[in-house]
Amino acid sequence: MTERRYSEEEAGAIFRFATEHPGPGIAQTSGLEGLTLVELQAIGREVGLPDDAVERAAHLVEVRKSAVSRRLLGLPIGVERRVKLPRRLTDGEWERLVVQLRDVFGARGTTKSEGSLRQWTNGNLYVLDEPTADGRRLRLGSLHGMAARSIKMGLAAIAGAAIVGIGGFFGLDVAPAWGFIGAGAVLIVNGVVRVPGWARLRGRQMEELAAQLTLPTEPATTEPATLSDRTAAPPATPPDPT
Repeated sequence: MTERRYSEEEAGAIFRFATEHPGPGIAQTSGLEGLTLVELQAIGREVGLPDDAVERAAHLVEVRKSAVSRRLLGLPIGVERRVKLPRRLTDGEWERLVVQLRDVFGARGTTKSEGSLRQWTNGNLYVLDEPTADGRRLRLGSLHGMAARSIKMGLAAIAGAAIVGIGGFFGLDVAPAWGFIGAGAVLIVNGVVRVPGWARLRGRQMEELAAQLTLPTEPATTEPATLSDRTAAPPATPPDPT
């Protein structure tokens, strides 16, 4: 199998993920076109980056390429990350993943299995372990239900104002239209301000979890390594809005 080579843009992203403060030689990535992971790790070692940090960053780049957004008025009210799994998760691995999901998202959620399909859901937040034509994949996604409803109600209020305004041509009182416009604007703004920060947080959490699952399992010493052993879990966050 041909070894994966990373473009200049991907190499730059890998080093940004690997460290918040790029050192000499990696702040500018010109000339890094078509490098393998081993070659990127060698460059990272020259500036003090451990191999596992570069490898983990490379997996984050792969996961980010799978990003899917559901948009309303151009805003990402729904986010999803997909990752191809090297194999089907064992029952023990799935259970440990569920534990970590509860910790990361601060929600108990519920699990369900249908044949080889497994899922964990909490309101509009979902994680699916599902079969595909060429193997397995994990889908992590969420919809900001509160923001979506607020924006849609605001649009409906403004549409109502437009209808009342049309009634003015037939001699009807159009004063209520201003109330509809004001209420609609408040609802839309309420939804808009919630989305950007939420989308960034959820996307980052999903990328971290998905990247961990694609990292090679280290050889066991006394006990098999768990998902939590390989990478520390991100801080817990409030339950996903519905």
